[in-house]
Amino acid sequence: MEAATHTREIEARPKGLSRVQTVVSDYFELTKPRVQTLLLWTTVMAMLVAGDPSIGLILLTCLGGSLSAGSAGAINHYIDRDIDAQMTRTARRPVPSGRVSPRAALTWGIALGIASEAVFLLWVNTLAAVLALCGLLGYVFVYTLWLKRRTAQNIVIGGAAGAIPPLVGWAAVTGSLHLTAWLMFAIVFMWTPPHFWALAILIRDEYAKSDVPMLPVTRGVKSTSTQILIYSVLLVATTMLPVATGAFGAIYAVSAVGLGGTFVWMAYGLSRDSSRPVARRTYLFSLSYLAILFLAMVVDTTF
Repeated sequence: MEAATHTREIEARPKGLSRVQTVVSDYFELTKPRVQTLLLWTTVMAMLVAGDPSIGLILLTCLGGSLSAGSAGAINHYIDRDIDAQMTRTARRPVPSGRVSPRAALTWGIALGIASEAVFLLWVNTLAAVLALCGLLGYVFVYTLWLKRRTAQNIVIGGAAGAIPPLVGWAAVTGSLHLTAWLMFAIVFMWTPPHFWALAILIRDEYAKSDVPMLPVTRGVKSTSTQILIYSVLLVATTMLPVATGAFGAIYAVSAVGLGGTFVWMAYGLSRDSSRPVARRTYLFSLSYLAILFLAMVVDTTF
């Protein structure tokens, strides 16, 4: 029995890594580091728009945010282990492959969440701690446990959890929330559906195989691409609100119009040709879109 278990561990272990390296790599993978990058970017950009934070505050806020996002990621690995085992692209993740036990993944996720709250409460402020906790609990309980397996609108409603980071960043600097912070939240919220649905088109067959009711599965690729177009138009309208309130000026406005126009044009192209290559280009552009748009906010307020 032990020999068989050991054999499975060796087969599941990524090639070229020692046992210790594999363990470290697996626990790091549980935190979904690639997902964190854009979340932390919007956090830092919001901090720079909100005021003039010290490098120390930025680093501590990023640490707390990374721990919180990592907690959500690890707990998601635990909850979705049955789905991950059925999907080719996720079957070799640490939990479904057997390299990390479900209990260990859950424990790791909870520990990261506690560490995140400690960082925010001790070195940032209470409001940032509360907001980070809301994002964590929203992702775990509202999106992963409640919506993901029940409705095709899962990412529309559950996407609010991923829009929390700008609020955390703003609160970390000011200890309060301004209308501009909520508009930054709204932009990420509106960006999430077209961004995620473009990815969902790429992996539609995987979701169908695991019975996850993502929009391309329940409504078809054509309908999904139409929804992407609609939401991209709504997104552009939302990005104009900070200009209307006077929060940002010409630099941001020109950037938002240019980026938004490109996004709508790509979404329109996807509605005409819903092939995987077009969906992939739209998905990849959506990542750059949000990163550059938030950078434009900082540049606008700086100059």
